Amino acid sequence: MSEIRLYVTSTEKGAAEILDILSEVFGEEDFAIATTEVDEKKDIWEASVYMMADDEEMVRERVAEGLAQAFPALEIQREVIPDIDWIAKSLEGLKPVRAGRFIVHGSHDRDKVKVNDIAIEIDAGQAFGTGHHGTTAGCLEVIEDVMRARPVRNALDLGTGSGVLAIAVRKLGNIPVLATDIDPVAVRVARENVRRNGIASGIRLETAPGFHSPAFDREGPFDLIIANILARPLMKMAPQLAAHLAPGGSVILSGILAGQRWKVLAAYSGVHLAHVRTIWRNGWVTIHLRSR
Repeated sequence: MSEIRLYVTSTEKGAAEILDILSEVFGEEDFAIATTEVDEKKDIWEASVYMMADDEEMVRERVAEGLAQAFPALEIQREVIPDIDWIAKSLEGLKPVRAGRFIVHGSHDRDKVKVNDIAIEIDAGQAFGTGHHGTTAGCLEVIEDVMRARPVRNALDLGTGSGVLAIAVRKLGNIPVLATDIDPVAVRVARENVRRNGIASGIRLETAPGFHSPAFDREGPFDLIIANILARPLMKMAPQLAAHLAPGGSVILSGILAGQRWKVLAAYSGVHLAHVRTIWRNGWVTIHLRSR
């Protein structure tokens, strides 16, 4: 069955507002929602919802209803996603990405790894996180800063996707990592990537929505929590996330558009986490917080 992308075109600010609306419309339902920059100079962005063909009519109606008040003139456009391993296809032309000492590369670029690099090989897969997105690269940079500055005994990678961030933590610090995702396909892909990177133990992978798993209480509290998701769910889960953070621990948040930064900071200030640093990359931000 084909996958469908329904999308609307707007400015960066408009796309951020639309993302908030769509996140509210679909809540925790299993529909991927994303924004993409199309033309930086002209400030053209797309806000998209992905679904299987059977759900298209229902999703289209809900998108139209959700946007009717704030964006009544926007046309909902449609794209059929080809039934191919598109990440594998795209990786063929992607160059390695460097973030601090980390280098994220495909198997075709192993020769680009230098002696002192911390290499993470991410190849074909269906999960988000190849290192080429600003959110992933920003997280890698902050992970190195945090783990270089103070001892970290354990870590949580919430919404692990491809597993790239969990792999980075394990390779850098040789500490136990709990990596979770709501999507079982992502967990399977992450497990394959963990093996591909020669990690035999130390990363525990779980399929879990939010913090709904006994593993969080069993493995936590955590000295480091990484959550590269989206702004709205990050704000919603702020109290739970803070409750699983060890005293003096660090939190790395990403998947946040630049215009959403202050809302996220306000949510986490409300649970007594202090802002340490923000990194900007390609319209996205990565935020480092620490328990007070």
